[in-house]
Amino acid sequence: MSETQNAIQTVFDQAQAGQLWAGHWIDGHTSSGLKLENRTPIDNSVIGYIADGEAADVDAAVTVARATFENGEWSDLSPAERKAVMLRWADLMQENIEELAALDCIDAGKPITECLNTDLPETIETFYWYAEAVDKVFGKVAPTGKDALGLVIEEAIGVVGVVLPWNFPAQMFAWKVAPALVTGNSVIVKPAELTSLSAYRLVELAYEAGVPKGALSLVCGLGEKVGEALGRHADVDMVSFTGSTEVGRYFLKYSAESNLKEIVLELGGKSPQVVFADADLDAAVPHILNAAFWNMSENCSCGSRLIVQAAVKEALLEKLKTDLAAWKLGDPRDESVVIGPMVEEAHFNKVKSFIETTLQEGGVVVHGGKIHSDVGSGWYVEPTIFDNVTSDMTLFQQEVFGPILAVTTFETEQEAIALANKTAYGLAASMYTESIKTAHRVSRAIRAGTVSINGFSEGDITTPFGGFKQSGFGGRDKGLEALQQYVQTKTIWYVQD
Repeated sequence: MSETQNAIQTVFDQAQAGQLWAGHWIDGHTSSGLKLENRTPIDNSVIGYIADGEAADVDAAVTVARATFENGEWSDLSPAERKAVMLRWADLMQENIEELAALDCIDAGKPITECLNTDLPETIETFYWYAEAVDKVFGKVAPTGKDALGLVIEEAIGVVGVVLPWNFPAQMFAWKVAPALVTGNSVIVKPAELTSLSAYRLVELAYEAGVPKGALSLVCGLGEKVGEALGRHADVDMVSFTGSTEVGRYFLKYSAESNLKEIVLELGGKSPQVVFADADLDAAVPHILNAAFWNMSENCSCGSRLIVQAAVKEALLEKLKTDLAAWKLGDPRDESVVIGPMVEEAHFNKVKSFIETTLQEGGVVVHGGKIHSDVGSGWYVEPTIFDNVTSDMTLFQQEVFGPILAVTTFETEQEAIALANKTAYGLAASMYTESIKTAHRVSRAIRAGTVSINGFSEGDITTPFGGFKQSGFGGRDKGLEALQQYVQTKTIWYVQD
């Protein structure tokens, strides 16, 4: 057995023995206290426990974070000094990449191949990129006359809470913690209660790398206890949240009813994939399937609406069905598996209900539709394609976060744009055409934060990610733009006598 296989198997063996643990990290100390069972969605077995945090734990973390920020142990370091620590942290992640990938696989039910080859490499790249970027961002000198000198600088905002989703545990940790920490803030992480394992290990590695223990804390537990306590805490300066639009509204309420802390929201999506008749269908098919079903469609930028020109719909559907037949469903610990389980029973039932509702509303299953109740936990949903979906149907309008693709046809370019925009969301979109003019017109007309052409993409670490409308606001993850949400702008004005 190779070293890689050894590290992964060790995590799987610990899970089988119920030995995996994620507790709080507060002032460098982990704690047990109240505990919650942690079950894997793979077979619904208990793989260990996580700490069941309360408001008092948040208070303790905030007290330490504030003291550390004010004493300058981290915030007063030069960007180059913080960079060096962050680079050591990223090196440690690389050394432990197999363990971290296995933790996300067992915790979230994500395919191990995806965790090992995509999620964790991109997590580590994010840390390297922000570490290298932070000492290359400059302030400004205002264009004054000779009687004054105006400096425009960016300062760390203070104590930052980051509230993470369960679909990409390590990667979303990186998107928020890396820019928040490297700019000098004290950061408190609240991982999703369903997926806390990799966050616990990442914080442990941060301490090993030299991140001050008061500059990075972890508080595990339920959203209604830990998340709300962070959102309402009067000594938290901002919260960055990724998750559902419904929960995002609560953070705005918490801010309004407490200290008006800044809130950045990255929320839901109902992303269109627009296919014109002149598109290269063979080239488009793998991208369309990845957009629709990658990560079991538990992805906010999931291309869940296929809006296809009527003339090529039948040909495209045949190609999609042929390629989709190779997507293996099963235990995500198997390296050949592409589709694993839904993350929990409640979410599985929600996804299942969309199949039932769409059938009632007149949708026609052209592929899939089967629930694999005989596999593991039974929360395995076959990738499903519904044809004859109209814009007034539930499947067209509401986010599923599960492997169900809605197919809707159009005749004209203007009709395609109208259908693409006929949603409360505006996170992402993709389109397929061989015409550069069509690509330019349509990409400008679609109301979404990211529009990819002739391929499904969220860009890379250099490009900002976030949405329009009810997909969120207040800032962007990724790119240099992400740094802006964790700093505040100050003008310093020197008067020359």
